[in-house]
Amino acid sequence: MESEVRYQMLRPAQIVARREARPVAYVPLGTIEWHGVHNAVGADTLQAEGLAILCARKGGGLAFPSLYYGESRVEALMEANASDREAIAEGMALSPDNFLPARMPFSATEQALNYHKLLLHILAEVESLGFEVGVLVAGHYPLIDHAHAAVAQFNQRGYGNPRRMLAWAFVDYQLVRDQYTCAGDHAGGWETSHMMALHPQTVDLGLLPPKGEPLVGVGGRMAPQDASAAFGLEILEAAAAVVLREVGHRLEHRQAYLGHGNGLRQGLWREETTD
Repeated sequence: MESEVRYQMLRPAQIVARREARPVAYVPLGTIEWHGVHNAVGADTLQAEGLAILCARKGGGLAFPSLYYGESRVEALMEANASDREAIAEGMALSPDNFLPARMPFSATEQALNYHKLLLHILAEVESLGFEVGVLVAGHYPLIDHAHAAVAQFNQRGYGNPRRMLAWAFVDYQLVRDQYTCAGDHAGGWETSHMMALHPQTVDLGLLPPKGEPLVGVGGRMAPQDASAAFGLEILEAAAAVVLREVGHRLEHRQAYLGHGNGLRQGLWREETTD
């Protein structure tokens, strides 16, 4: 049986043991969004959660509860902004007008600021629980920009405090796009393979039309019909390997990530492996 690494599922002594062995916390970020007729609408968050759990199991640390809510519902959302948003709404038996900005209580700018504050609050909460590195795992790709902004401000907030937690954020495909030409998509072969590896019961490729025919709310270089659980596991493992190098380098060389903007630096560990 695989070890439990989800923070909310552990007793205090179990948490302390894992935290003292590897003081790293992974916080999955996602949304609820159309991912084709063949995938669950929680796909973004479920992928981030699965990768966070994989990293904690392989490299130590703990995976925190996933965040499904709070992101912008009028920007960078398939239901609101996709060119085929009307077909997406039809597939959900909703009116496309449900996603108009006027339906939301806050403007796009206000939503972005609210989410930014929420991420800062989460990072502060993680820090208060005794972790040295806090990692935001973005499953919904647009959230990496919000996560980077929060990381930069959080790291600046503790400037001058040598004991402060280091924050970092990543999105899986950016870490491995030098290895895979199909890295990153929306409900295409990349994300669908992730879901087949993590939650196969949520994927139904039989709902897709023959390969080559138009798809609603799907895009990418790899067709979803070509997705497989084996490929999903391969690319999750590849991303986790890079994440663990990034995290390990931050734990061992925290000085390299202190100071203005340095918390966003990536790939410093590669310099050591090429010496």
